[in-house]
Amino acid sequence: MQTEEKKAAVVCLIALILSIIFFPACYILSKVTGVYALFALSWQILAAAVIWAVLTVQFYQRAFAEQEKFDIAQLAQTSQSDTIFEAQKRQSEFFAVAQNRLRIFEKWFLPVFSLLLAAYQITMGGLLLRRTFKGEIEGELKSLLLGAVLAAAIAFLSFLFSLYASGLSSQEKWKPIRAGAGAFLATALLSFLIAAGMAFSQFKIQIILTILNWVVPAVLILVGCEMISNFIFDLYRPRIKGQYSNAAFDSRLLATLASPQNILHTVAGFIDYQFGFKVSQTWFYKIIEQAIVPLIIVSSLILYLLSSVVIIDPSSQAIIEKFGSPFDSQGNVKIKGPGISFKLPYPFGIANVFPTKEMQEIYIGYVPLDADKKEPLLWDKEHYKEEYNLLVATESISSQEEGAVPVSIIRAAIPVQYKVTDIYKYLYNHTDSKEILKEICYRELVSFAAGARVEPELESGQESLLGAGRAKAAEVVIASIQKKADELNLGVEIVFMGFEGFHPAPTVAQDFQAVIGAVQKKQAAILDAVAERDRVFTANVGSVKQAESLHELAGKYMNATRKGDKAETDKIKEQLDSEFTKASGYLFSVLRTAKSYSYEKSTLAKATGERFSQQLMAYNSAKNIYTHELKMNMLEETLNNIRKFVIVSDSDTEVTIIDLQEKLVPSLYEAEPGK
Repeated sequence: MQTEEKKAAVVCLIALILSIIFFPACYILSKVTGVYALFALSWQILAAAVIWAVLTVQFYQRAFAEQEKFDIAQLAQTSQSDTIFEAQKRQSEFFAVAQNRLRIFEKWFLPVFSLLLAAYQITMGGLLLRRTFKGEIEGELKSLLLGAVLAAAIAFLSFLFSLYASGLSSQEKWKPIRAGAGAFLATALLSFLIAAGMAFSQFKIQIILTILNWVVPAVLILVGCEMISNFIFDLYRPRIKGQYSNAAFDSRLLATLASPQNILHTVAGFIDYQFGFKVSQTWFYKIIEQAIVPLIIVSSLILYLLSSVVIIDPSSQAIIEKFGSPFDSQGNVKIKGPGISFKLPYPFGIANVFPTKEMQEIYIGYVPLDADKKEPLLWDKEHYKEEYNLLVATESISSQEEGAVPVSIIRAAIPVQYKVTDIYKYLYNHTDSKEILKEICYRELVSFAAGARVEPELESGQESLLGAGRAKAAEVVIASIQKKADELNLGVEIVFMGFEGFHPAPTVAQDFQAVIGAVQKKQAAILDAVAERDRVFTANVGSVKQAESLHELAGKYMNATRKGDKAETDKIKEQLDSEFTKASGYLFSVLRTAKSYSYEKSTLAKATGERFSQQLMAYNSAKNIYTHELKMNMLEETLNNIRKFVIVSDSDTEVTIIDLQEKLVPSLYEAEPGK
């Protein structure tokens, strides 16, 4: 007799055979391709195979129980008397072995099996996640196209059988099949995603497989936790005689995915309850219910086709790839400018858009703070999230320090700004051109700093990185970075390199400032001395160059004098006289004054001598007249400014009284007429 339960048992047996085939297929395929997600999926398929095996046993037990019920019913119909019938009834209940076995199986075995299966899934998922977390899944990916085809085949067969089993589970007698249908649907979805991930990996897109390495074990853990919660809830759920109770391993989540129409029925019931009438019976709801699947498919298709449209903003350029190649049929790179462009749908066509007209920036030697956390840049405080030390040359190491090396540690926070001049070179010549440029900047900076100085020394002629030397250092380092970037075909132009963030570590900032202060004081003293020298030379001679020339001639003159070389001495003396004549300033003034004084004295002496000879001749000619003349000249010169009184007297007896005191107020008698 062919019962419905036997048909269901056959369906479960076929699903079990498929699961047994899929498990080693995925396991072997994971070893061949190196895809860890396939390895994790094989253990989920093993769990599905165990579920189908239990369902097969359950439906065979149901078939035996139904056959036993039929036999007992036939036996009851052949009974002739009520007494005999009652006796047969009690005897039939006593011999209902298959029914008792089914009741025990569904009451005790299925819950225990659910707990064991949940423990398996949680444990296996945890082990798989642990390997993922430790990075023990890294391996060479190969034969990805073959793996994608086989994974897609597994997904297709699992999906078809899950839909078929889900349809069968809508009948009350076949309801347990829903657990296997959900497990097969999970296999189908994960297999499809893994196949897509392997296909994308052919285009160097590894992100999908990387995510699936975490997702597949997480699904195992999630379903295992749901089984435990179902088991706990079933303990408190009321039992109704004759009504089948879903097993704890029947995942409600997977069942919802396997039968999406159940979601609509749930929503319809909620709407009916809220509005108070059968909204789910209206024509509008019927249309939505019938068109929801086509609408989702069409919407998904439209969204997928929109990936063919590329919008490039004014500051960017894009390279359109076709089947992973940036070249067109003529071998030219397809670079698109601002505007709207079209390509094949993803992943067959990919647009690599980059803002070539925008300034790009990398940070050398530090990790910047957030934009809203700007603080003053003080040497004794940390400036950024992280800062790196840099070795520079120094000469401040004492000779008494054993084992000391002539280097110092300094911190450098240098922003580097650049532009992309060739988008193809920047995106395709290297995997990560920005990181390569950053490494070039670090290398060139370290190489330059190894020969640079931090304490300025006037005698060395070498400028400090903490002073004015930064501007020149920036030019040198930018040139070396640009040269190296051009050699590697990075397609970039270094626009700016900010050598503004050189400072010592905060822990030694005070000592460093003391050293720099001492060096600066020394420089100030030297510069003051130079300024004083220049002032003295300029004031005395007229220029520093002329003073140095006179000093050199004076040295030569002294050497020639010591050697006794008269000819050389005279020659240098003439040169000195010539140079002194050309001198200006205070020395020029002293020389001119001396010459004027010499001329004056010599002229006066000559004139005095000539005058004396003339006076001697006059004396010899008329001695009395000459002496009288000299006396009169003397009296004239000496008495010129003295008031003189002339008194004429005819008698010697007159007494003349002269009041020589000067009167302040003149007498009336002394007033002159007219005044």
